[in-house]
Amino acid sequence: MRKGNGRVKTDFSRDEYYTNRELSWLLFDRRVLDEAKNKSNPLFERLKFLSITASNLDEFFMIRVASLKDMVHAGYKKKDIAGMTVKEQLAAVVEETHSLVQQQYHVYNRSLMPQLEEHGLHIIKHHEDLTKEEGEYVDRYFADNVYPVLTPMAVDSSRPFPLIRNKSLNLGALMRKKNGEGELEFATVQVPSVLSRIVTIPDDRTVKVILLEEVIERNIRKLFLNYDIVCSYPFRIMRNADLTIEEDEAEDLLQEIEKQLKKRQWGHVIRLEVETGIDEKLLRLIQDELEIEPEDIYTISGPLDLTFLMKMYGMEGFDDLREHSYPKPQPVPELPEDADLFARIREGDILLHHPYQTFEPVVNFVRQAAKDPDVLAIKQTLYRVSGNSPIIAALEQAADNGKQVSVLVELKARFDEENNIVWAKKLEKAGCHVIYGLVGLKTHSKITLVVRREENGIRRYVHLGTGNYNDSTAKLYTDIGLFTCSEAIGEDATAVFNMLSGYSEPRSWNKLSLAPLWLKDRFLRLIGREKEYALQGREARIIAKVNSLCDKDIIEALYAASAAGVKIDLIVRGICCLRVGIPGVSENITVRSIVGNYLEHARIFYFENDGKPEDYCASADWMPRNLERRVEILFPVEKPKLQERLRHILDCQLRDTAKASLLKPDGSYEKKEKRGKEAVNAQLQFALEAKELARAEQNAGSGRVFIPETPHDEE
Repeated sequence: MRKGNGRVKTDFSRDEYYTNRELSWLLFDRRVLDEAKNKSNPLFERLKFLSITASNLDEFFMIRVASLKDMVHAGYKKKDIAGMTVKEQLAAVVEETHSLVQQQYHVYNRSLMPQLEEHGLHIIKHHEDLTKEEGEYVDRYFADNVYPVLTPMAVDSSRPFPLIRNKSLNLGALMRKKNGEGELEFATVQVPSVLSRIVTIPDDRTVKVILLEEVIERNIRKLFLNYDIVCSYPFRIMRNADLTIEEDEAEDLLQEIEKQLKKRQWGHVIRLEVETGIDEKLLRLIQDELEIEPEDIYTISGPLDLTFLMKMYGMEGFDDLREHSYPKPQPVPELPEDADLFARIREGDILLHHPYQTFEPVVNFVRQAAKDPDVLAIKQTLYRVSGNSPIIAALEQAADNGKQVSVLVELKARFDEENNIVWAKKLEKAGCHVIYGLVGLKTHSKITLVVRREENGIRRYVHLGTGNYNDSTAKLYTDIGLFTCSEAIGEDATAVFNMLSGYSEPRSWNKLSLAPLWLKDRFLRLIGREKEYALQGREARIIAKVNSLCDKDIIEALYAASAAGVKIDLIVRGICCLRVGIPGVSENITVRSIVGNYLEHARIFYFENDGKPEDYCASADWMPRNLERRVEILFPVEKPKLQERLRHILDCQLRDTAKASLLKPDGSYEKKEKRGKEAVNAQLQFALEAKELARAEQNAGSGRVFIPETPHDEE
């Protein structure tokens, strides 16, 4: 500690005050895995959570592990926020991911599969376990449905080792010519993703399924008729999928991304999954051909790629094994289906809480604007949209109707690049003005501006959100949306789109704060203000709900505020590099992570401000990429009733004892689970409140904003 300006100052930048972001993320995936273990969850919900852990881990390897490997190869020396070198990070990640995979399959083999069998669903582990009649059915299925699709690939002097596609499931085989002459030869066949991986076998007593790779393995000799199959085993690889785009040098960003997407299938192999017991010669051949290090080989005791469990979750029947406590998304009382949205928004700002409330008003906002003869222009940012997006259709119709339609389609949205290229071309063809983001930045903000001609002149209607304009994920992600026709926000919205399309930076903002130029400083000022109030003995408190927290400047500011006496409650779903319980540093900070039926996605911020509280929502997390390398928006929620709703959301999540895990000083998380009347499941509470509100407003027809007087205390 050191003294300055009459105050004792602490060095908040010490390495031991921080957690490595990659290891923190892996702790998050373990919290998802805990939901797969949790016996209070219905069995099929547990399957879903296990599938999510596998999908999460795939993306983690393709991006984060790939990035670490690239840095090692480039000789990168800089240490991370926690003082770890790249090599130390990679070694720790490899150790942790091997442990995590073992835990996944322990849950699969020891817990979920036996319980599925108890409920009449039997997954046949190996084709050799089939009865004679079952085998005959599987062989007919192979001949009729699978064989015509397959492309067997042999490797010899005239046929080089084939391209093994990223994330594809394959069968590798060693074989020898039937005359017994020659060396062992390698062959492979890709398990086709165009066919269902789950094959149902007719059975009167139970539901029996076998995985497609087992069907192919049983019949693999039919693919290589002149050979004897010595052995065959499934394998799967993961490639570096991070795109390297030289935007400054690209003449056409769209064409450059299309080119890079093709290269994604050729990225360096960073992970190999093989089945336990694989033949050593076969493994060594695959390892050598793909140039894989031994530590990157994952030996799996069970079926490779557990994401197939999400398809299992969608099987017909077994309704009693799914979650039914959550009502479907409810109507928004202020915005009935046949309402004039513009008239309703003029009556006052409207807050939406998804998925508890339906996303349909957001779609209808664009639809009505497309049809309204008084609407002159529609401007919108699109980051991720659904496969058959009604918003895209509405924008096309708006252009057909002669509206000025400007859409920023972020082509660099990871793993949605191809989808976004399709939509961008479609919108351009319809006559929309399409912008492909800014050089060097991703446009991650979620904003729609509708310019309308009215009796008193031009009025601007704005929708701001914490989540994407994706009607599919809006049923699964928790997000906040705000409709407003505030003149100040309308002016700011116009400035946002002028900045995106014309690179003109406004000198000042009325209400909004944008990254990468202004937002981080705004957050630091808001946190610093609470610190100063605490030092003066005045009211100070911070509550922040984000998906990730790993920006060092933000964390240092939070430490300084905590040391000054500010009570800080953080709700952080995933990565959290901040440590709690450090004497004199973070004793006043709590961190909890909620993993539940929905993916927590909203970003909400509360600052006490000496008894004059301020509430904000944002598209941004507290991460360097959000605050320094993306276009993000922070917007205030200023109407008292809407502020009460936001605080109710934060309060319920801080009281959650069903799905919340608390961060401990040692860096681990502990679930404070209670049952019965004492348990608080915030997500379920919000769902039931939305249903109660919709029913009450339907009966009363009042359109009032609902604030629960007494929260539900039961699951």
